[in-house]
Amino acid sequence: MTTIRTIDQLADIYDGVSEASTAKVTSALTPGYRAMIEASPFLALATIGPEGMDCSPRGDAASVVRVHDEKTVLLPDWRGNNRIDSLRNIVRDPRVALMLLVPGSNTTMRINGAATVSVDPELLESFEMDGKHPRSVIVVEIQEVYFQCARALIRSELWNPDRFQDPATLPSAGQLLKEAKASFDQETYDREWAARAARTMW
Repeated sequence: MTTIRTIDQLADIYDGVSEASTAKVTSALTPGYRAMIEASPFLALATIGPEGMDCSPRGDAASVVRVHDEKTVLLPDWRGNNRIDSLRNIVRDPRVALMLLVPGSNTTMRINGAATVSVDPELLESFEMDGKHPRSVIVVEIQEVYFQCARALIRSELWNPDRFQDPATLPSAGQLLKEAKASFDQETYDREWAARAARTMW
């Protein structure tokens, strides 16, 4: 196996960066970037900490983040598995990266920035959903924001319903858990999951 070991070796096999690839990067939201971000109900949140990196899916009923101003977005931490890997990382290392998807669009939005975890009561109350509030809100100060080249989503045909997988042909969550831990009760987990998720969505 031939392995790349230096930046110079990388530069030798990749063409130069186009003007569009660098001109698109801004340090604050433009009107167009704001519109794209507010249209996104889903993102992947990347964080880093002493134990390593984490990438966590986040989703909401409408915009997955709230734009506070041109330099700040707010991400409520809704119900999950309570591992709090992302939050643990942020309180020790504020560096975060967000990748936001807009269903039906091949344009992916990216935000790099510095985050803090807020438990301000008024802020938590402002995100009320079905009478419930997030336990914390991730406040992201934007350092870079830009859109990603559409080729990855075009190649994958991510939004093409003809390419969607039938969930019945895939392993269930219970099966995945049982394969990781042989004594896990797969049948009970799979039977109860849908009702439990509905009760604990927010």
